[in-house]
Amino acid sequence: MARGDAEFVEFARAASGRLVHAAFLMTGDHHQAEDAAQTALARTYASWSRIRDNDAYAYARSVLVNHLVDRWRRPIREYATEDLPEQRADDIADGVATRRWLLAILGELSPRERAIVVLRYYFDLPETQVARELGISVGTVKSTGSRALGKLRSSGLRAPEVHGTCR
Repeated sequence: MARGDAEFVEFARAASGRLVHAAFLMTGDHHQAEDAAQTALARTYASWSRIRDNDAYAYARSVLVNHLVDRWRRPIREYATEDLPEQRADDIADGVATRRWLLAILGELSPRERAIVVLRYYFDLPETQVARELGISVGTVKSTGSRALGKLRSSGLRAPEVHGTCR
């Protein structure tokens, strides 16, 4: 930790509850209160080297109030329209099923085989770069990758049916 970081962590632990409570009383919304307190602590940390010897809580409280007042002065404006935003055509359940299937088939491979398959086919890296990143020869990448693909083909796990459009 940098000098003063331990002091700030101790201050943040002690002051965060009171800052969140004060922000909640000003906003009436617990989520906005947590965000505002977090912003106040972040801005206090940015100035920590010059305020830590003074009243740091007063500084953080002042930052909190100024932040909330600024949000009141410049609220986010939302305008209702009759047009709905585009909806995703694919079903979330399809994505979950695909991820489970992928994790199941990759779980059948050894750690080295899994690393080679992911680097080679997910990240689309050339064999030479995979070999360099894993610290193995190109021949090992080729043979291990071939063996891994053979295991994947022969595994009885079938890809799930996807009902929506793929993106």
